[in-house]
Amino acid sequence: MNKVVMAVRKYKAGYEVREEFHDVSFRAEVLSEGDGGDITDVLEALNTDTTVLVKSAYTPMGDYIGDKKMAHLLCTEKGIKPEKAHPSHKVCSIGFCETEKKWYGWSHRAIFGFGIGSVAKEGDCVASSGWTKEYLIAHPEANISVPVGFTAYTLSDAKRMAIAFADSVS
Repeated sequence: MNKVVMAVRKYKAGYEVREEFHDVSFRAEVLSEGDGGDITDVLEALNTDTTVLVKSAYTPMGDYIGDKKMAHLLCTEKGIKPEKAHPSHKVCSIGFCETEKKWYGWSHRAIFGFGIGSVAKEGDCVASSGWTKEYLIAHPEANISVPVGFTAYTLSDAKRMAIAFADSVS
């Protein structure tokens, strides 16, 4: 998928909104045998090689935050500086709020802040990975949750909790 940036508006709160044209053309293919009917013909007929205009928010370093409403909530209303939880990630899901001295984790479904003194309790999102037991048996490295009773004694501990929360609710 190709995109072209048409305009950029920078905000004092520390993010920018880009107007981007995204190419939404596609090619339909039958992936398995069976009675798929004429679905590929229908999909090909819908494909008009069009583009759509999308307004997306990014950090000054170019990391994707989300739509402009999400960026406004995080950066302007809450004073959070978004960042990626891991360099390989594509979307910012954690950030630090200097005024509150808290690390926040979020997804499109939830947001929560962690500071010094935060404790992981039974049933908290930070205490469960969000993966099934079967998946975690095969992929134990995917479990970045913190144990029940984990206490944030430093801001690094609070950041670890924010990362665990973001991973759990994503």
